Amino acid sequence: MPFKLLIAGWAGFTLMTKRRDGPVDPVISAPARSLEMRPQPIHPDWIIEGEPQARLADHSRSDDEASVTAVWDCTAGTFRWHFGWDETVVIQEGSVLVTTEDGSERLLKTGDIAYFKAGSWATWRIDTYVRKIAFLRKPFPEPVAILYRLRNAMRSRA
Repeated sequence: MPFKLLIAGWAGFTLMTKRRDGPVDPVISAPARSLEMRPQPIHPDWIIEGEPQARLADHSRSDDEASVTAVWDCTAGTFRWHFGWDETVVIQEGSVLVTTEDGSERLLKTGDIAYFKAGSWATWRIDTYVRKIAFLRKPFPEPVAILYRLRNAMRSRA
């Protein structure tokens, strides 16, 4: 069984780290305001109040497609949001009151940074408008995650 986990982890790691063919630009930069925003409707079943209008602009994506950087904005409304990936946000403009699954509340405003774990839900209440930069990372498949935890444990003992 441990051997199978090791092989599955190695295969997953190999697939995730394989680079695409062709030249890779080592730095991707653009003013956040210059990115083309396109409609990104919130799932209708998630909307609790109002008619929030969300938009999204892609900035960059890693070669292995396991991480993405984007700009997202939204008008007033209240909705539940499911985080399919680990997501770190930096609020650029406006504010949002976030209520987590355990009922705790946090007001995120311009300049604030927050992290949302993949698989979690949160209720977002936007009174007027919010704009954020989002850094998304796809979690590793469990066999690979186990290998990383083992590696980290071995490093901490050294």
